[in-house]
Amino acid sequence: MPSSDIKDISIKLTITGRLQEFGYSKECSFILGYSAMEDTYASEIERKELLQKKHYFFLNELQQMARELPSKYQQRVPYDLLSGLAHALLDGTVFEIVQGLSEVQHLEEKSLFNQRVKQTNDHKAQKHEMTKKHKELLQACENKPHNLPLVQAQVDREREIMNKRIEEESKKKDIKTIMELDQKVMDQQVTLEKAGVPGFYVTNNPAEIRLQIYLLEFIVRLRNTELPT
Repeated sequence: MPSSDIKDISIKLTITGRLQEFGYSKECSFILGYSAMEDTYASEIERKELLQKKHYFFLNELQQMARELPSKYQQRVPYDLLSGLAHALLDGTVFEIVQGLSEVQHLEEKSLFNQRVKQTNDHKAQKHEMTKKHKELLQACENKPHNLPLVQAQVDREREIMNKRIEEESKKKDIKTIMELDQKVMDQQVTLEKAGVPGFYVTNNPAEIRLQIYLLEFIVRLRNTELPT
């Protein structure tokens, strides 16, 4: 109902309430209800205007960020995608989701890094112990030089076996780490897709993943951008 019509009804009900104040006191309460409706209507208009301004601001910022991308990626972020992304950010939920995903990713990457460091240190310790053992064996040959060829062959063989084992273990660990990171990427894609964030879906295409990373960077930058008053 237009605001002018509400005001007319309010005036009429006020007059009716005054004329029948003693006999029909309920009439007087109608004005309060219509005034509340008018306030609610005005508040809704203000809310929509605020959201429109917020959407325009987000969209403008996203368009500027998109212009900073390499040309081959600029073509992958059309107006509709940026507008949809700006709309998805309006209530702030996506900002919180991305922040949560970032914190979880940081912890998981730290854990994987620590595991790799531990493995590297273990390998170094194993090499150190073997080197110490080989040194003692070779020193023992000083009094028995005829044993040196056999001991040297044993040392070379054990060193080769250990180096090969360490290389295989390191390779397996790296492959496992990559698989875990790929799974984390997929989990993030699923979470953001379910949250209705445009541009996010499950994919292992490097170019599409790179674009999604750019979009995440946009969201993080917008989260740290102060809205105009």
